Amino acid sequence: MRILVTNDDGIHAEGLAALERIAASLTDDVWVCAPEYEQSGASRALTLSEPIRVRKVGPRRFAATGTPTDCVMLAINELIDGDRPDLVLSGVNRGPNIAEDVTMSGTVAGAIEGMALGVPAIALSQAGRPDDMEGFFTPAETFAPGIIRRLTAQGWPGDVVMNVNFPVIEPGAAAEVEVTRQGFRDVQVRHAERRTDLRGRDYYWIGFRQFRSQPADGTDLRAFYEGRISVTPLHIDLTHAATVEALKKVLDGPAPSL
Repeated sequence: MRILVTNDDGIHAEGLAALERIAASLTDDVWVCAPEYEQSGASRALTLSEPIRVRKVGPRRFAATGTPTDCVMLAINELIDGDRPDLVLSGVNRGPNIAEDVTMSGTVAGAIEGMALGVPAIALSQAGRPDDMEGFFTPAETFAPGIIRRLTAQGWPGDVVMNVNFPVIEPGAAAEVEVTRQGFRDVQVRHAERRTDLRGRDYYWIGFRQFRSQPADGTDLRAFYEGRISVTPLHIDLTHAATVEALKKVLDGPAPSL
């Protein structure tokens, strides 16, 4: 099996090193193409207004000045010698990618680009304590290989990507896996903090408040809150079918005039 590894935290991220070790436990044919700089929150952005520079950083390892989507597209179409990869792994992200966050996630976007190019893809993210990086990615490294083996043995539709989120799991503790649906928070966690620079001009840092919502059972949020590894099949089709049917009754046909 040939695996392409990417991320959104950048070529030097500890989570990427963890994912390379995960991939190496599955095959000896691992390729890496990751952003030169952190691209968290880049979603499916493409770099269209400037050239992308690619740097070879080692055997089968590349860094590109673009987004995760750029990296996967370049790797599959330009950089990998020989056969296309059999699997794209994106991550391991530092912090979870759950609920509505998946639409902004560069980690998930890397997986979606693999899917769009016809390669099965899995996004992996790890929760943890920001002030304690020792062993941060241990749960993912411990449990991801087995989960990936089961997923690839089972298979999934070609227009679906798998989104796997690992909670904090104490060393040696047992872990549970739950197949979930994407949740949606009932509280607003994103915010902008206004600050002032030394010249008296305002600027902003965008971040997240640590507020907990009240998610329904069966969602990625609920599984995450209760310490289970969530596996969520994501579909790029964002159409809301019920609204389509409702609007057909009032809009289908000749266009209404002013």
